Amino acid sequence: MSIIVELKDIEKHFGDVTALDGINITINSGEWVSIMGPSGSGKTTLLNILSLMDTSTSGEYLLEGVDASKLDEKQQLIFRREKIGLVFQQFHLIPYLNALENVMLSQYYHSTVDEEDAKEALKKVGLSHRLTHRPSELSGGEQQRLCIARALINDPDIILADEPTGNLDEENERGIYELFKKLKKEGKTIIVITHNNELGELGDRIIYLHHGKLGKHI
Repeated sequence: MSIIVELKDIEKHFGDVTALDGINITINSGEWVSIMGPSGSGKTTLLNILSLMDTSTSGEYLLEGVDASKLDEKQQLIFRREKIGLVFQQFHLIPYLNALENVMLSQYYHSTVDEEDAKEALKKVGLSHRLTHRPSELSGGEQQRLCIARALINDPDIILADEPTGNLDEENERGIYELFKKLKKEGKTIIVITHNNELGELGDRIIYLHHGKLGKHI
């Protein structure tokens, strides 16, 4: 099994505040890793580094063997588009576009637009019957599945999800659980940052953060 993500002695400082302190994590391709911890533990900071939306103060972040910290801004943007699919707690959907158009917009920013590929992504998350519905016409669970379809459209190696069930009721939570389990079976690497114990325990491993430091691994 190949290593897809490796963090080596990652530190992140904001002035005198240390948000991450000596983080060492290795994640294998096809693995589901859940990252958990209380508010203020450094989860969001770690998410921003993993997603290439921020860089560490020191240490190395190797993504498929490439030192991401040494990429310039344009290279990071390309790497993020090609390697990482992002799923957020806040859906960040374009309200005046329908489901199909929201997915195709993500294609547009990556390379070329392909309506059939977008339809296939929506089919994969169970939204074939909602292609022409705008976000306001979708339930919370459907909006989150739309976000996952958008994350999948460019066939990324890694799905990075930030509290993906945070705004959902219990029934819709379970639908997202099943979808993530399906994606793992298909070989995707899944990194989930969550407060949800049930979701976290679905992972192959749980990594705990506490005051910016690694706690126990399960």
